[in-house]
Amino acid sequence: MAVSNFGPALDVARTKKDFPILERTVHGKRLVYLDSASSAQKPWPVLEAMQRYYETTHANVHRGVYQIAQEATNLYEGSRAKVAAFIGAASADEIIFTKNATEAINLVAYSWGRANLGPSDAMVTTEIEHHANFVPWLQLRAEKGTELRFVRLGRDGALDLDDLDQLLDGAKLLAVTAASNVLGTLPPVRLLADAAHAAGALVLVDGAQYVPHLPTDVQEMGADFVAFTGHKMLGPTGIGALWARRDLLEAMPAFLTGGEMIRDVRFDGFSTNDVPWKFEAGTPPIAEAVGLGAAVDYLRGLGMNAVRAHEQALTSYAMAALSERYGDDITIDGPPPGAARAGIVSFAYRDVHAHDLSQVLDQAGVCVRAGHHCAKPLMRRLGVTATARASFSVYNDEADVDVLVDAIGEADALFG
Repeated sequence: MAVSNFGPALDVARTKKDFPILERTVHGKRLVYLDSASSAQKPWPVLEAMQRYYETTHANVHRGVYQIAQEATNLYEGSRAKVAAFIGAASADEIIFTKNATEAINLVAYSWGRANLGPSDAMVTTEIEHHANFVPWLQLRAEKGTELRFVRLGRDGALDLDDLDQLLDGAKLLAVTAASNVLGTLPPVRLLADAAHAAGALVLVDGAQYVPHLPTDVQEMGADFVAFTGHKMLGPTGIGALWARRDLLEAMPAFLTGGEMIRDVRFDGFSTNDVPWKFEAGTPPIAEAVGLGAAVDYLRGLGMNAVRAHEQALTSYAMAALSERYGDDITIDGPPPGAARAGIVSFAYRDVHAHDLSQVLDQAGVCVRAGHHCAKPLMRRLGVTATARASFSVYNDEADVDVLVDAIGEADALFG
């Protein structure tokens, strides 16, 4: 199978050269990295931006009046502005920097949830959520007695929305992923948000698998909260973000307390800083924020429409190649080829356990995720304990898929 031309909008051969890790070998084979849904690789501009910060500008932010402290603050806040523009936020102060999407969702659960939900209230989430958008609501249910309802998984990886109005009746929050990390499903977020708002509920969107791969406009989503993370969007680990409407952030109590998030502290109490710093206690991940800003610049340089078109084409190619080679011996979960789905392909090969299959692929230099993907409730709905998952990014091409397809056949030699 030859590498197809994805067009001048996204030159994958050129893009690959920006990622130094792709130059290494594993077990004597070239590295084929197909686990970007777990954590994406980092291009030179991100690595260089962080190194340059440490070499020339490192100082704490919002505190020192000396030059490099002001430079560090400008870089940190400049990254906030870049992130805000990237997702269509109305202003930079709607962006709260967090450790990752998990912390962003927990911020909402602990701050907004505990202040606004009680035993007479209901929350709604779905059966396809990552644990990060599942466990905080289970914990809130246990603590506050709040009812938790679930939108069920329907056919072909889609959500069953037949009883959506009933599920939302009396609910105060709908928490839904914008892209399933297992199935690749892209739920109709705007439709869900409109229905939730009509029922009087707020909407939290887990955008961890969406923001790095599709053009994102939080205003068009109709959401009230959107969580996402840097390490899946070519940025560093340890930095993520929560976008929320300014009026909600103003009304929510602080999540963590200590330095930076206060305006004043007295023996009889304290007052909080302005949004967004109200929610950023302690010394923040400054270098990581700089790296995230560089990742945003890199993605915008590629063009998010081009990124989406490339990954959509590559996903369809992978699904077709796997099905043509292995037929009924391979099971692919989620929406069919050509449908609205993210660049994720979860699959099972014959009766080979996903972990065993992953080890076989590793010998060919192919990196895929194997396991329950932090989605055990969904695994139980699918009737499996684990799947293998290939996930794509801007540095993958059809040649990578071809290596994956060929390497799966090696499992026959080991497992019969």
